Amino acid sequence: MKSPGIAQLAQALRARQTSAVELAQRALGVARSRSDLNALIGLCATQALAAAEHADTALASGGAGMLAGIPFVHKDIFCTNGIRTTCGSRMLEHFVPPYDAAVVERLDAKCAVSIGKANMDEFAMGSSNENSFFGPVRNPWDTSRVPGGSSGGSAAAVAAGIVPFATGTDTGGSIRQPAAFCGITGIKPTYGRVSRWGMIAFASSLDCGGVLARSAADCAQVLSVIAGHDARDATSVDQPCDDYDAALPAPLKGMRIGVAREYFGAGVEDGVGTATLAALRELEKLGATLVDISLPNAALAIPAYYVIASAEASSNLARYDGVRYGHRCADPVSLEDMYNRTRAEGFGSEVKRRILAGTYALSAGYYDAYYLRAQRARRVIAGDFADSFKKVDLIAGPTAPTTAFRLGEKSADPLAMYAADVNTVAVNLAGLPAISLPAEFSNDLPVGLQLIAPAFAEARLLNAGYQLQQATDWHLREPAA
Repeated sequence: MKSPGIAQLAQALRARQTSAVELAQRALGVARSRSDLNALIGLCATQALAAAEHADTALASGGAGMLAGIPFVHKDIFCTNGIRTTCGSRMLEHFVPPYDAAVVERLDAKCAVSIGKANMDEFAMGSSNENSFFGPVRNPWDTSRVPGGSSGGSAAAVAAGIVPFATGTDTGGSIRQPAAFCGITGIKPTYGRVSRWGMIAFASSLDCGGVLARSAADCAQVLSVIAGHDARDATSVDQPCDDYDAALPAPLKGMRIGVAREYFGAGVEDGVGTATLAALRELEKLGATLVDISLPNAALAIPAYYVIASAEASSNLARYDGVRYGHRCADPVSLEDMYNRTRAEGFGSEVKRRILAGTYALSAGYYDAYYLRAQRARRVIAGDFADSFKKVDLIAGPTAPTTAFRLGEKSADPLAMYAADVNTVAVNLAGLPAISLPAEFSNDLPVGLQLIAPAFAEARLLNAGYQLQQATDWHLREPAA
């Protein structure tokens, strides 16, 4: 049976064909039956059923919104009051926050029902979800393959039909790449559009909260709730949000979509390129015009991103020292010993690698050579996008250069792993919104089409995605149970 979307579930709830408690019980049951995926770090059955009862009360009153009673999961990077929040790390294995993140607050206020926390790469650092202290997540389409990272647990939970949507974060592609690998839809909004308050920091100038769901229509429903200004987040933008749901039906006639030739270069699998072009031809049939464009400095994105992200991670993760909260080593003999052993025990190898690289890039004598040059490259990359958006409305290409690779295939080669983000990291450097949409399949594995828009044009992305999904069924295909 096809997994129902948010609108179908909301209609069933209002018609009294089911209840929020029944939906929560079903989601919890499916989650337990798909424990082989390791998509969830923990289930919150007691809290979920209590929230579902509250949602049923709200629904009975007739004033509840579209998300009332809808089960979902939070990526375990969002702080949840009274519920363990680990960020996929031993460092925070037993951390229980005393407050909710802004995204959590907004979904709670709409009576959505969180059933648990989704597994993720440790501190959101990774492209495969193999870096979690709690073990790797497996792709529902082929459990010998990765689901993508770092929001791989969220993507796997949606693709497997555990929940209709999940929250995620995107620092360099961590919503879009797992959405592509798992055959679902994932949107990364403009930087500052979704509050980062209560979202555990990796790279503060790049991190962005977003949504993973089966369709663009479902993403629009959730983004309408979590987007908006938050005075507690200094990077939150005080600008009104568009009506994302109302923008979906607009025809695509007259829309100009730039096809970036650099996104189809060396390293892109033939099947991925073919599937992406097939999706673009569908958009063309719907009235869009395809325009060949160039992003001449695209090759700078990977080196610039990994210098900046690692530098900011080095700074943000300095707080985990065993003094205030999180893991602390046993029986330290001195303060220095506690610092050293706590961080050595608490962090995994990828996190340590990025802390070392970031600290080096920020150190005296190397700051100008690495960090400052990376920031200059960032400005040039943003300029390429700005120039392109003078000619086109959206920019398109494959979300990832390959389909989901096998578990362990790239673990020994960090540079090969980083290359999986080649088409996504530039968007974060420029602070732009982007969406990954299911396209055709390659060797029975999903392929993602990435669309990029100017700042705060999320409605344009969702409109294009919705129209594509009205004309195709790629987003409706599901892995075998």
